[in-house]
Amino acid sequence: MSSPAPLSRIDRFLQMMRDRGASDLHLSVGRPPMLRVSGELEHVRYRLLDDEHFRSMVEPITPPERWQQFVSTGDTDFAYELADVARFRVNLFRQQRGMGAVFRAIPSRIMGLEELGLPPQVARLADLEGGLVLVTGPTGSGKSTTLAALIDRINSTRQYHIITIEDPIEFVYPVRKSLIHQRELGTHASSFAEALRAAVREDPDLVLIGEMRDLETISMALSAAERGVLVFATLHTNSAAKTVDRIINVFPSSEQEGIRNILGESLRAVVAQQLLPTVSGGRVAALEILFSSQAIGTMIREGKTSQITSAVQTGSRSGMIDMDSSIRKLWEDGLVSAAAAFDKAIDKEAFAEVLREAGEPLPGA
Repeated sequence: MSSPAPLSRIDRFLQMMRDRGASDLHLSVGRPPMLRVSGELEHVRYRLLDDEHFRSMVEPITPPERWQQFVSTGDTDFAYELADVARFRVNLFRQQRGMGAVFRAIPSRIMGLEELGLPPQVARLADLEGGLVLVTGPTGSGKSTTLAALIDRINSTRQYHIITIEDPIEFVYPVRKSLIHQRELGTHASSFAEALRAAVREDPDLVLIGEMRDLETISMALSAAERGVLVFATLHTNSAAKTVDRIINVFPSSEQEGIRNILGESLRAVVAQQLLPTVSGGRVAALEILFSSQAIGTMIREGKTSQITSAVQTGSRSGMIDMDSSIRKLWEDGLVSAAAAFDKAIDKEAFAEVLREAGEPLPGA
C-alpha cells in the first residue's frame, strides 16, 4: 500500500489553520504568513515571503483562468479544497510590496441554526414563500454561514428548486429534498447580474445571491422578489435601517420613489450581524432582526427609514431585536467585555450611559 503524497507547503499552512482554529491565513510579500485566531492576527514563525516564494506556493493551486485574471487585473477569487481538512475561499491581490492572498476557511460541515447559537426566530426565514431576505454585516461577520444554515434547513424540509450564485462557491450542499444548482462567477457566469437574469427564467423557488454589488443586480433581485421568488442576498451594512437606505440610494433619485414602493412590498426580513470577541477567547454573534410588517412597509414607501430602528426596538413581541439590545445582552450575560460591546455598539452614547449606570469604567477613558 503506497503512502499518501506529502503535503505541499501551502497545504501545510492550511492544515496549520485548522489545527490552530484560525479563520484566515494571510500571505503578503515582504511579511511572514499570519493567521487570524479569535479575531486577532498572529505571526507564523516563518521567513519573509518574496514574489518567487509566493508564486511557487499559490500558482499551483489556482485555476489557470483565475491565475491569468490575477496577472491581468491584479485581483481574483476562487475556492480551494484540501481533502479531509476544509474548503477555502481565496482572494489574490496585488499590494505595494508585491503579491498577497487571503485564505478564508469554510467549514466542511454545514452547521445548523441551533449549533450556531442563532436566535430561534431566525428559523422563520426558512418557512417564507417569497420576497427578499437580506443577511448583512461587515466582511467576516458570518453572513455566509448563516445563509448556509438556512439553505440547509430548507434543503432538509422543502422540495424547492434552489439556485445559488456565488463568488466563489463556498458551502457545497448535499442531496436531500431540494434540487440545488450552484453557480460560480468566472466559471458558470461572468457576473451576478448575468447569472441572476438566467436564474429567474429557470423556475426557481429560491435564489441565493452571494453579494448584491451593483444597481443591476439589486434591481433584478427586487424584480424577482416582487414576482414571488424567495431571494436571499447579502450586503455590507450593520443595521436594518442602513440596509434599506443602501438599497434605495444605489438608484438615481428619479427612480427612488418606485424602488421604495417595490422594496416596501417585497422585503420580508433583514438580519444584520456582527461578531464580537468573547471573554473566553472565541467569537459570538450579535444580531439585529427585522421582520417586515404593514407599518414598516409604509415607512419604506414614505421614505421614513429613520423610524425603522424604533420599530425594531418596539417589535420584540414579533421576534424583532435591535443590534444594541443584542450586544447589551451579550455583555450582561458575561459573554463579552464592556470594551468589546462598546466597540460594536451602534449608539455609543446610549451604551456609555448604560455602562455608567452599571458602575463600569468607560472603555478608553
